Amino acid sequence: MLPLYINAYTAVSALGAGRAATRDALLGMRSALTPNDFAHAESVAGFIGRVSGVEEPLLPARLNEYDCRNQRIAWRALQADGFDQVVAAAAKRHRAHRVGVVVGTSTSGILNAELGYRARDPVTGNLPAWVRYRTTHNFGSLAEFVRAALSVSGPGIAISTACSSSAKAFATAARWIAAGVIDAAVVGGVDSLCGTTLHGFTSLQLVAPRPCRPFDLHRDGISLGEGGAFVLLERGCIDNPLGLALLGYGESADAHHMSAPHPDGLGAELAMRQALQGHDTTAAKVAFVHAHGTATRNNDNVESKAIARVLGPDTPITSTKGFTGHTLGAAGALGAVISLAAIEYGFIPGTANTTEIDPDCGSAIQLKSAPGKVEAVLENAFGFGGNNASLLFGKRPQS
Repeated sequence: MLPLYINAYTAVSALGAGRAATRDALLGMRSALTPNDFAHAESVAGFIGRVSGVEEPLLPARLNEYDCRNQRIAWRALQADGFDQVVAAAAKRHRAHRVGVVVGTSTSGILNAELGYRARDPVTGNLPAWVRYRTTHNFGSLAEFVRAALSVSGPGIAISTACSSSAKAFATAARWIAAGVIDAAVVGGVDSLCGTTLHGFTSLQLVAPRPCRPFDLHRDGISLGEGGAFVLLERGCIDNPLGLALLGYGESADAHHMSAPHPDGLGAELAMRQALQGHDTTAAKVAFVHAHGTATRNNDNVESKAIARVLGPDTPITSTKGFTGHTLGAAGALGAVISLAAIEYGFIPGTANTTEIDPDCGSAIQLKSAPGKVEAVLENAFGFGGNNASLLFGKRPQS
């Protein structure tokens, strides 16, 4: 079935809303990480990538039952770059029930539940009426919300495999299209800041006291972020002005440890090789690898060595988490949007905040953003428990 045409893509993150804001920040090497000022986890030290403008209600009245920080971020992303309008045209072309929704998240609307727990009745312990588990906290609520927001009625599912969630969403959508279940899919991911993740990663001693520095010799942990990103995949389209495509995907589960990657990166290597399988995409055609690159000691070391085994030691590697923070379940989709922007606009993103490359990570780390022809990008997203996903994006093959 592959390749699948990409007829729209968009994102919102700490860098701003839409492709242009994202591209401009990357080219200008402007990190959006700021000292933690998240109102519901003030005691957590470190830096965050917070989406602005989602503290106040944003949703139209018809979607009020879904109102929470996660869905507000999703709504902003769906409105950016005219994405909702392109989906509407696709739904008219294919019929609404032939457009599916596959999204990834690891937080969903858990913040609403946290706030509700703080506001519970002191006598009965009951949560306030405004806590609506099914339409906010439930992982599936994101898929339900996106279907309702875009007025599509094809099958919808939310995938939650930690930080690989929204990358794996692409693989699921591709299989649905290949099986003839749908003709087009809205694929993406959304994660929002909350006390659970900020305190949780701090308890794991994984949060850096300063902005994260992927692949840096002195890296000391992650910076958490939030965001939402969406891509429209289609079986085929008469007009494909972007000329972009999903060329391949790979998934693996090494199950080595609850949180640490396999020390030899075997699962990561397998996912990358699967994504490249069946294509003539060699190291020369992959302009760069958009690494998972979390800025933890283990991940960066293991991932860089796996990349070198698959594509050789000279293929440029970049991580954009120093710009946005680690958006967890949304990282795969946000990484996909950044990879697609790099192909469309012709540039290789740099690795923000990194100044001294760790020799154990090789010498091909891209420190500064630079213009250049980008034919294909291999993107990685790896999650707790050994959930690994790799995606290959590129120019649409000429017919």
